[in-house]
Amino acid sequence: MDGILLIDKPAGYTSHDIVNIVRKQLHTKKVGHCGTLDPDATGVLVICVNKATKIIQFLMSDRKIYRATLTLGKSTDTYDASGKTLGEKEVGPLSLEEVKSTLHSFLGKSKQMPPLYSAIKVHGKKLYEYARNGQHVDVEPRDIEIFQIDMISFDGVHLVFDVSCSKGTYIRSLCVDIAQKLDYPGHMSDLVRIQSGQFHLSKCNTLDDLKNDHYTLLSIDEALQHLPQITVSDESIVYHGKKIKSSFQQRVAVCNEQGHILAVYGPDGQGYLKNIRGLW
Repeated sequence: MDGILLIDKPAGYTSHDIVNIVRKQLHTKKVGHCGTLDPDATGVLVICVNKATKIIQFLMSDRKIYRATLTLGKSTDTYDASGKTLGEKEVGPLSLEEVKSTLHSFLGKSKQMPPLYSAIKVHGKKLYEYARNGQHVDVEPRDIEIFQIDMISFDGVHLVFDVSCSKGTYIRSLCVDIAQKLDYPGHMSDLVRIQSGQFHLSKCNTLDDLKNDHYTLLSIDEALQHLPQITVSDESIVYHGKKIKSSFQQRVAVCNEQGHILAVYGPDGQGYLKNIRGLW
């Protein structure tokens, strides 16, 4: 059984918990996921099974879409609702125009400081390990990009917004930064990943679907349909790792005449495409 399983991750599970559930349900050890979701977050988790684990690197999308809820008036050490309260301030009146303008000020490329309670590694240890031990560690800001950000609702304390962002963006940090720009402490109180690359929440299976064997497994060909395709009549070109002359300056899916993807190729900088990953 090879393919891609889209799971609507419920709150209270780590991404690795879901991987273990899939391993047990599908009776295989070769399972991996494409992009971690925090335990409190829900939504799209892309799971690759068996041979599909070969394409994880091609499914780590540069763009993801989230619906987040920022609660103003209280900050926490983890930047979310599960953390220890650090500061509180009563929230005064804020206009919708002020809130929308603040959100839109985050559009574009910027540097973002990740939360101390995160799985980023520094000197071989995860940041949350330093944080739990009360140890200080210098953390470099990360390059991120916000492609789109829109207010969904605001009741004076709870701000719900949708954001389309680059890979590596921490929505918890974004919430804290938005709150600070509004001159209040704040934390992320809810997060749903609506879309990861081409995979949308509406196409996801639930854990109950999985446990009841009512799930849909996408093929490798379906999962890589976002890549440009070129067709070869002689499949041995791919099997022997030969380069292909091409003007493409991006990754492509190399297919046989039946439309089945044999490999993913990428530019070598000299007018040719070289084999990055064979999938036969």
